[in-house]
Amino acid sequence: MILCLYLTGMRPQEVQGLRSGCCPDPEPTADGAAGRHLIRSRHYKNVTDEDGNHISAGEDRDIPWVAITPVVHAIRVLERMVPDGELLLSAGHHAFASKRGHHGALKGGALNDQIERFVVWVNREATSLGLSHQTIPEDPHGASGMSRFRRTLAWHIARRPAGLIALAIQYGHMRTVLDARTSSGYASRSQRGLHSVLDVETALAAADTAARLSDRMASGERISGPASRRAIAAAATTPRFEGRIVPAKFAGKAARFLARDGVVLYDNPDAFLICAFKHDNALCEPEPGATAPRQYACRPGCGNTVRTDTHARQLRTRADEIDQMAAAAPGPLGNRLRANSERLRATADAHDTTAQPAEALT
Repeated sequence: MILCLYLTGMRPQEVQGLRSGCCPDPEPTADGAAGRHLIRSRHYKNVTDEDGNHISAGEDRDIPWVAITPVVHAIRVLERMVPDGELLLSAGHHAFASKRGHHGALKGGALNDQIERFVVWVNREATSLGLSHQTIPEDPHGASGMSRFRRTLAWHIARRPAGLIALAIQYGHMRTVLDARTSSGYASRSQRGLHSVLDVETALAAADTAARLSDRMASGERISGPASRRAIAAAATTPRFEGRIVPAKFAGKAARFLARDGVVLYDNPDAFLICAFKHDNALCEPEPGATAPRQYACRPGCGNTVRTDTHARQLRTRADEIDQMAAAAPGPLGNRLRANSERLRATADAHDTTAQPAEALT
C-alpha cells in the first residue's frame, strides 16, 4: 500500500479501490522494447450523476496510472493474497485482528494504523541489525497518514524519459507537456507548486547524472560523442547532491541551474546516452525557451549526445535481448527486430572506435 501511494501519486481512495488484475503485463512494442505497465483504477473526486449528486462508488478512470517496477511488484504480491477480481486491500483478507466478517477495502483509519506499525517494525529491525542510520525518525508534523504521500511522485516519474508526459497525462498539468515557461499562467489549471517541485527534481536528477559521469570517468571509462568536452566540463563543475534538507529557496536556484544552456546533463537510459542539452543543437525540436530536451523524441546524430563505455555495454545487452525476441517472432516482425539490434550494435561499435579517456579531451 505504501509503495502504491508513494510511487504513483494516487489518492488513498484510488489505491483502496484497486483490484486484482488492475495492472496486466504490457505487450512489447513493435521495436521490441518493453511496454510500460499501466494501472486501471476508479476515481471518486468530483464524480457526480446527471443531477449533480456525488456517486460514492466512483467511476472507472479514463486515463491509467503509469506504474514503475516496485509498484508492479507490490501489486503482484497483493494479487497472491486475494482471489482474482478481489480488492487488493480487501478487509476480508487483511483484517487479521478481528474475527468478524468484513466487506470492502480496509478503511483509512486501519491503513493509517498499519503505517505507524510499519514504522515501528522498520525501526526495530534496523536497530537489531545495527543499522541505526536507517531508522525512520519521528515526524515533527505528526503521523505519516496516507494523505501525506500525494505529492511525492516527481522524483520517481519526472526523472524518467517521457516522465513529464506521464505526469501531464495523469494530472493534466499542461506546463509538463509544453516544457517551457510560456504556459506558466494557464488560468485555473496553473500549479505553481508543482512547477517548483519539477524544477527541483529535474535539477537534482541532472546533478546525479553529472556525478555518475564523473565517477565513470574517474574509474577509467572512455567517453564519446560531439558534446563530450561540454559534458566533462559540466561533470567537473556541477555540485554533488549527497542528501540534505531542500529549503524553499532551492526552487529558484534549481530554475537558474537548469537555465544554463549547454552545461546541464540529462540521463536518457532509454536511448543509452547522456544529453548535454544545448537548445540550438537539439534535434528533438524543443519548444522555444525550453531548458530540457524532449527525451522521448531523442534523435541519432544529435550534437548534444554523450556516451560512455557503460552505455556501449548496455547497447549490446539490449541488442542481445532483442535478438532473442526476434528468434520467436514471425518473419516481418523478426526482421524489424533484428534490424534494430544491428543498429544498436553499430552504435556501440561507433563508440568503441571514437571513445577517448577524459584526460585526452581536456
